[in-house]
Parts: sequence; structure tokens; C-alpha cells
Amino acid sequence: MSKITIKKLPKSEVEIEGEIEADVFETYFNKALKKIGEHIEIDGFRKGKVPENILISKIPEAQILEEMAEMALSEHYPKILEEEKIDAISRPEISITKIARKNPLGFKIKTATIPEMQLPDYKQISKKIISEVKEEDKNTEPTEKEVEDTIMDIRKSRAPKIHMAEEAEHIHKEGEEHDHNHEEKKEEVKEAELPEFNDDFVQALGPFKDVKDFTEKLKENIKLEKENQLKEKTRLKIVEKIIDDLKVEMPEILIEVELNKILYRMESDITQMGLKFEDYLKHLNKTIEDLKKEFRNDAEKKAKLALVLNEIAKKEKIEADKEQVALEVAQILEHYKDADPERAQMHAENVLTNEKVFQFLENQV
Repeated sequence: MSKITIKKLPKSEVEIEGEIEADVFETYFNKALKKIGEHIEIDGFRKGKVPENILISKIPEAQILEEMAEMALSEHYPKILEEEKIDAISRPEISITKIARKNPLGFKIKTATIPEMQLPDYKQISKKIISEVKEEDKNTEPTEKEVEDTIMDIRKSRAPKIHMAEEAEHIHKEGEEHDHNHEEKKEEVKEAELPEFNDDFVQALGPFKDVKDFTEKLKENIKLEKENQLKEKTRLKIVEKIIDDLKVEMPEILIEVELNKILYRMESDITQMGLKFEDYLKHLNKTIEDLKKEFRNDAEKKAKLALVLNEIAKKEKIEADKEQVALEVAQILEHYKDADPERAQMHAENVLTNEKVFQFLENQV
């Protein structure tokens, strides 16, 4: 490989310029000819069995040179990245600057790289935010009101539905009477319609012995839910502060990847509701580009978060537990039969490593 020059461009992109020596480039001639020959049909010969001299006379030299360049660069590009210690994160944009038989192959390659970033003091940030959590928020014991409200919601969801027309007529007739009186009557009607909260009712809901057993399990559930909400809220505050204080030039490709994920999820949700995404966009009077502008900020935050978690994991030598990863992968492949095992592995490692990073940040107190 001739001399390689690396030029840093804005937004964490690099331009790699160089040449592959003439004798090295020439070694790809026969390979390229053979590859093109496999797909060419010439009368009197079986596909893939055409002699070389006939192939040379039938295939334009430019086509052979193009194939040689593609083969040479797909083999040498990974080596360049490794030797020059370039962390490429996007597909390379390749342009050929010089190409001819028995001559060096000149090329320019542009690619985005993992950006250099200055992380703020994430340990201090975590410490400060966790210390600011109010005592009353730390108390996740369910209140009597929360338990009663949840039971009422369950009863309402199991109540026979009153006919809307009857309800509307009833309200209309009562409208002339005193409002307070009307509210009481409405409340009475609703209360009478609700199923009674007793042992039979809770046994019909699931594996509960009686009202006492159900209420205890409900309290545990509410407590767990409140703990999770507090954890999520605190984590969000920590990462938002880290991202706000982060110094980094974001590559466009990373924002684009997150934007596409957001739009893909949105399209899936709309399609599941039985609507066409194009019709939904028409209804909103928006284009895909409009949505991309709207969600750009969110996408940039998500991309920064992924970089931050990855960088902290590297700095603190945090790795996912191999056994947990294997279990997670097995579950993914069981639920999604056509999932790619390699992508499932990456996803599981990513999710479990991120969880460990969050736990590390939470333990800074």
C-alpha cells in the first residue's frame, strides 16, 4: 500500500486518500475476470466455463477495471482502518481518482467515525442528582388512596357498560335541576352499576385467595411501580445533565440512524392500528422531512446517550454478564423466530451493559 493520508473533516468525518501499488492492483485482474465470467452467457459455452481469452475479447476493459477496484478496496479498506486506528461507523463513500491497467489505483474514501468527546464528571453529576431526591419521593409505600383508586379503576373496567344514549338523555333531563343534586344522583347510578369488591370478584381476576390476599399483592405491585418510576425519573435527570455538559461534534449518520428508528416505530404503531402511514401523514398535512425536523432533537439526544453510555462503559471497564447475555439472546430467538442471532447478541450485550452503567452511576452516593 502506497502512502495513506488522513484528513479530519467537520462532524467527526475523515477522508482517507491513497493508492494501491500497480503490482498489487494487477493481481486482481484474473479474479475480476473470473467473477464477471461466472454471470456471462456466450453461445457455445456453459455459464462460468468461458475461456479467459474469449472473456477478454467480449468484456469491456472498463468493466474489468471497475470490478478489480471493488475487489481491491473491499479487501484493503478494513486493513487501512485497522492500521490507522480509525473507528468507522458509517458505510464508506468511495471515489476512484486514478485507474488503469498496470498502474497504481488511486482512491479517496470518506467515512464517519466515533467522535472524540469530552465527558463531564459523570460521577459527580450522579452523586449530586441522587442526593437531591426528596425524602417524600423516596417513600414508595402505597397510600390508602392509591390502593382505593386502583381498586375502583379495576371495578369500573369490569362494570357492565351503560348505554351511552341513555346516559346522555339522563344527563340532559337532569340538567335543569341543581348541579350538586345531579352529581350525587350520577354518582349513585355509577356506584350501583359497579361489581361488588369481594372474594368472588378477586378470584375471578386471577390466582388470588381472597380480598386480603389481593390487596397485599396489589400493594406490592404499586410499590414496585413507584420504585421503577422514581428510578426512571432519576436516571433521566442524570443522563440529561451529562448530555447537556457533553462536548462533542455529532456525526450526521448517528442522528440519521436514530431518526429512522423513531420513524420506523411510529410507522409500526400506525400500521398496527389499521391505518396507512401515507394517509396518516396526509391527515397531519406533513411529509417525512417535516417529521424528521420535528424529531431531530430527540434523535440527537438518543444518539448522544448511546455514545455516553458506551464511553462510560469503556472508561470504567463495565461489561455485561456473559450468562445473562446468553439467556437474553435465547429469549429473543425464541420469541422472534426470524431474528438474526448476531444482531440479537449485540442487542442483548448493549441493553445489559447499559443497565450496568446505570447501576454504576446510581451507586455513586
